[in-house]
Amino acid sequence: MLDSVLISPSILSADIARLAEDLDKIASADYIHIDVMDGHFTKNLTFGAGVVAVCKRSTSVPLDVHMMVTNPDDTVDWYIDAGADLITIHVEASTHLHGTIKHIQSRGVKAGVVLNPATPVSFLESIIEDLDAVLLMSVNPGFGGQSYIEGTYAKIRELRAMCERHGVSPYIEVDGGVSRKNVEAVCAAGADMVVAGSAVFGAQDPAAEIGVLRELGNRGLASARA
Repeated sequence: MLDSVLISPSILSADIARLAEDLDKIASADYIHIDVMDGHFTKNLTFGAGVVAVCKRSTSVPLDVHMMVTNPDDTVDWYIDAGADLITIHVEASTHLHGTIKHIQSRGVKAGVVLNPATPVSFLESIIEDLDAVLLMSVNPGFGGQSYIEGTYAKIRELRAMCERHGVSPYIEVDGGVSRKNVEAVCAAGADMVVAGSAVFGAQDPAAEIGVLRELGNRGLASARA
């Protein structure tokens, strides 16, 4: 478990016409979360490698690329070449999960696995020791602004226990409906990285909101370690 929570604002909630300006507003973040959706794995079509490349040119904040696509095994190199620093792929979509994770890491990029809300944590038992991150979806993927699924707390605790059994400490990242209302509880359950889209970009001062989320998240982490 990290000493301080990592905040990864999702540009799904940014103003894409003013993307560079919105990235400047969140320069205090730890990562920039980029949701890649192909219109097949999800019912939405969003960003491709070109947007990742634009973000890489526009900010020094590391890029957290979440690939919601049907063919991640075939396309991860596009996003590595575009400048991703962390790539997470869905266990539900990858045919050769272990091989793809190792390939991403061989190219100097952190690699992680994503679980949809209905996918059990137990699916990770045989690969948890190879991962830099695990992203738990706390909404069904596809659209921003959804409400947090309360059952995610139990999944976070289960994942944290699995990591402890295996003696590993990948980022435990939670994506969907995270805000100042629940980030402390999310981190108290065992998460140490959170994605926040509308909570950050919908705030009057996104930088200040990142500070609030970090303070509350760190309070949750402290209670988890107690």
